[in-house]
Amino acid sequence: MNVQTGFAQDVRVDFTGPYRHAINGALVDSAGSFEVFNPATDEVVAHAPNASRDQVEQAIAAAKAAQPGWAALSQDERGAYIAAYADALDAHKQELITLLTTEQGKPRHSMATTEVEYAIFWVREVAKRRLEDEVIEDTPEHTVKVAHTPLGVVGAITPWNFPVLLGLWKIAPCLVTGNTMVMKPSPYTPLCTLRFGEIAQQVFPAGVLNVVAGGNEQGAWLTEHPDIAKISFTGSTATGRKVMASSSCNLKRITLELGGNDPAILLPGTDYKPLIPTLFDAAYGNSGQWCIAVKRLYVHESLYDDFLRDFVAHAAEKTVGNGMDPNTDLGPIQNKMQYGKLKDLFADVKAQGLSVPLGGEIPDGPGNFVPITIVDNPPKDSRVVREEPFGPILPIIKWSDLDEVVRDANDTEFGLAASVWGPDRDTAIGVANRLEAGTVWVNEIHIHGIDIPFGGHKQSGMGVENGQEGLKEFTNTKTYMFRK
Repeated sequence: MNVQTGFAQDVRVDFTGPYRHAINGALVDSAGSFEVFNPATDEVVAHAPNASRDQVEQAIAAAKAAQPGWAALSQDERGAYIAAYADALDAHKQELITLLTTEQGKPRHSMATTEVEYAIFWVREVAKRRLEDEVIEDTPEHTVKVAHTPLGVVGAITPWNFPVLLGLWKIAPCLVTGNTMVMKPSPYTPLCTLRFGEIAQQVFPAGVLNVVAGGNEQGAWLTEHPDIAKISFTGSTATGRKVMASSSCNLKRITLELGGNDPAILLPGTDYKPLIPTLFDAAYGNSGQWCIAVKRLYVHESLYDDFLRDFVAHAAEKTVGNGMDPNTDLGPIQNKMQYGKLKDLFADVKAQGLSVPLGGEIPDGPGNFVPITIVDNPPKDSRVVREEPFGPILPIIKWSDLDEVVRDANDTEFGLAASVWGPDRDTAIGVANRLEAGTVWVNEIHIHGIDIPFGGHKQSGMGVENGQEGLKEFTNTKTYMFRK
């Protein structure tokens, strides 16, 4: 690999199209393409290239050829490239924000801006992180040292709900630890990823970061390929099971960040009124389309009636609309598949005769718009409680017995995150300790950090992202022993 000595200082990209794969430092067309829709209007906004089998093979081969030279660079040298990539992305921040709203639907002035800015910040910060060798034993006679060596080529498959953040969340730690990557974005939201793949070709050495677009077929080519050493996947639990099975062909390392049905528990005596905006955003942010959204809200019976009244009043003030409208609070559902699943769930809520103090009827018309919906104290075995809706619908559930509500909160195949809210910190922490989840927040929610590990329990995933543990997920542990 020809290691560059400088970086592109003026990275220019035309965001209007056409869109191409990024393979081995070049932009590549495909014979076939697929339509990309604006979920607020149902209009086709672009055509994305549909990678052939040969193009996926070329991307993997390029990453494999580039990896030894990339790994031979020092961590500081790789970090400098990644920092330059953050600068190049930042130069196109406004275009990325607009494109994100166009293909994903989230409001440009809020969620889309936050996602892009946070993702670029994340890349810049991860560029500074290092994995140092660990000395386990060092005596006059003997030394034991543990090093963390690159895996090789990583295949990354990203979802449609946070395509920019979760894409860059994978790229930066993968590259800083000496691996190369082939990334495939969701076919519902490929455009931003193709653009930051294009930007990468002007910053990194050829083959270090490759981006190919397509659907399930292209994803399977990555997971099955013997030259892919690791798959980093974010998506549904059902698809995660398929990824895990497919990756077993050569015992790939895998990181799976999957679904969730996250509970939030309000303890008696909680001063809930200041928390309502936070809890609303935690449940309905991105129109409920995130794995760590509050999806079951358990409120103690002493607070329940007043809380429900005030929460409904707050939610009723919010606006669902086109994400390009600055008055929009929540955008549309991103794709017709998920929109159809929500229509089916809403029909079940209606058929079961559940109490719905807000929303409940999905209107006809262009765009995948679903109203903010609250379900009042549904039975614990109802679908709206048992399933992950991935949309703007929230069951609020009354509880009286602490042991029972903890059992109910844990009674799920998922274990991604949870939160506990209460006036006494020690009591709330005691409840948090009993919850089966990879992350539990107490009197706060959705706090993340570059150095904070994130991963799920049970069927919410395998492995962790972020922190030193997340960096190590992209490495092999290698133990050296020296007799002096």
